[in-house]
Amino acid sequence: QVQLVESGGGLVQPGGSLRLSCAASGRTFSSYAMGWFRQAPGKEREFVAAIGWSSGRTYLADSVKGRFTISRDNAENTVYLQMNNLKSEDTAVYYCARTLRAPWRPISADFGSWGQGTQVTVSS
Repeated sequence: QVQLVESGGGLVQPGGSLRLSCAASGRTFSSYAMGWFRQAPGKEREFVAAIGWSSGRTYLADSVKGRFTISRDNAENTVYLQMNNLKSEDTAVYYCARTLRAPWRPISADFGSWGQGTQVTVSS
């Protein structure tokens, strides 16, 4: 069992930056990859980014490439999502998630553990 707690969300103006954190506790050693998803009102949850827990290999959705970066600190069991040049369409609840699947797909169904989410609002 793993517990995931997100933090770092908030209100930011277009063009601004935020860094989200996801602290993992519990049975983290068995994680294969950690990811970030987001869900805007009235829309389905969508994949944003993921990182291999051991390999450090990163994966980003096309919509955030060049603006978002995912990283991890294995010693601290923490995953980060650095979001730059934020746009109004980035407004959503952002969720941290873990998958034990290998290989995994960038879809919600492949991630079995989830945090409670943190709200990101991009607005002037």
